[in-house]
Amino acid sequence: MYVGLKATETCERIRLLVRSRGNMFRSKPFVYITLAEFIVRSAYQMGKIPLLPIFAASLGAGPALLGFIVSVSTLTGMMLKPFFGFLSDRWGRKVWLIVGTTFFVVMPFMYQFVSTTEALFAIRMIHGLATAIYGPVTLAYVAELSSEGRAERLAWFSNARSAGYIVGPVIGGLMLLSMDPRWVFTVVGLMSSVAFIPVLLLSETHSGSTNKRAPILKDAVEALWAGGRNGAVLLAGGMEAGTFMALYATKAFLPIYALAAGFNVAVVGTFFAVQEVAHIIVNPVGGRFGDRFGYFFAISIGMVTIAISVPLLPIASNTVSLMSVAVTMGVAQAFVFPSTIAMVSAQIKEGNIATGIGLVGTMKNAGKVAGPVIAGGLIHWLDYTITFRLFGLAMLMGAAFVWWRSRGAGRAQYAATVTSEVADASTGD
Repeated sequence: MYVGLKATETCERIRLLVRSRGNMFRSKPFVYITLAEFIVRSAYQMGKIPLLPIFAASLGAGPALLGFIVSVSTLTGMMLKPFFGFLSDRWGRKVWLIVGTTFFVVMPFMYQFVSTTEALFAIRMIHGLATAIYGPVTLAYVAELSSEGRAERLAWFSNARSAGYIVGPVIGGLMLLSMDPRWVFTVVGLMSSVAFIPVLLLSETHSGSTNKRAPILKDAVEALWAGGRNGAVLLAGGMEAGTFMALYATKAFLPIYALAAGFNVAVVGTFFAVQEVAHIIVNPVGGRFGDRFGYFFAISIGMVTIAISVPLLPIASNTVSLMSVAVTMGVAQAFVFPSTIAMVSAQIKEGNIATGIGLVGTMKNAGKVAGPVIAGGLIHWLDYTITFRLFGLAMLMGAAFVWWRSRGAGRAQYAATVTSEVADASTGD
C-alpha cells in the first residue's frame, strides 16, 4: 500500500510539473518580460564588447582609463541596484521597467556627441542606470509570477540575458567592419526601442502601495536594513559574490595563462563560449533541481563543482581537457544562480523582494570587481597554480557552509514544496 501511495504521489508530482512548465511558456507576462530582456541585453552588449574599448581607444584612452570606462557601469549597478529595487517594491514593477527601457533607448544616441574620454566616462556611468534598474526589477517580476517552479522559471529567463551576451558582441563586431562606432551606438538605441512593445504589454505583478508604507526616506532605510539583516539575502549574496570572484578571476587571467602554456587565442575564446553554452543548456535543469530538492542543496552542488573545476585549469594539458573544464564550470553555474534568487524571493518579506534581490546584485557585482583584483595580487606574490587552488579551496569552504545550512533549511523547503503540491492536487485543476 505504501509503495502504491508513493507511486501515485510521484505520478501526481510529474503531472503538476508538466502542467507548470506548460503554463510558464503560455504565460504572456513571462514571454513579454523575457523578450524585453533579450532585446535590451543584446543591444547593450552590441555597444559594449568589442565596440566600447575600440571607441574609447580612438578617443585616446590608455589601458587604465579604458578599464575604468568599461567597468564604470558595473560600479553604477553595484551602488544603485538595491535602491531601484526598493523603488519598484514601493511603486510597482512596470513603471520602473519603462524607466529602465527608456535609459536603454535614449543613452546610446548620446554617444554621437562624445568627443573626449571624460565625456565617455560620464555617459557610461549614466548608461549603467539601465542595467541597475533592469537587474532587480525584472528578476522580482519573474519571481512573483508564481511560487511554483520559481527557480526553473528564473533559469529560462536568465537564458535570455545569456543569449544576449552571445548575440550582441557578434552583431556589434560585424557592424564595426563597415560602420563608424558612433553609428553603431545609434543602431543600438534603435534596436533597444523595440523593447517598449513587450514592456508596455506587461501586466503589473506588484502594484506597490504608498498608503500603507512609511515616508519614502524612512521606508528606504527600513527596507535596506531589513534586507541587509535577512539571512537568505546575506547567504545568497555571499555565495554569488564568491562564485563570481572565481569566475571573473578565471576570465581575467586564464587567457594569459593559457597563452603562456601553449594554447592559441582561438582555443581560449572557445573555452568561454563552451562554458556559456553549457550554462545555457543546463540552466533550466539546475533550476528544476533546486525547485524539487531544495535551493541550498542545488547551490552547494554547484559550488563544489566549481571548487573542483578551478584548480584543474593549470593541469589541463590539451584542448580536450580544457574544454571539459569549461563544460563543468558552465554546468556548475546552472545549479547556483537560479536557486540563489529563488531562495531570496521565497524567504524575504513580500514587500521587499526587489530590494533583497538588489542587495544580492550589489554583492555579486562586488565579487566581479574583487575577483580579478585579488587574483592579480595572489598571482604576483605566488603563481597561477597556487592562486587557482586557493580560489577552489575558498569555494569548497563556502559549499561546506551552504551544505551545513541545507541540513535544516533545505529539508524544510522540500517539505513545504511537497505539502503545497499535494494541497494543490487535492483541490483539483
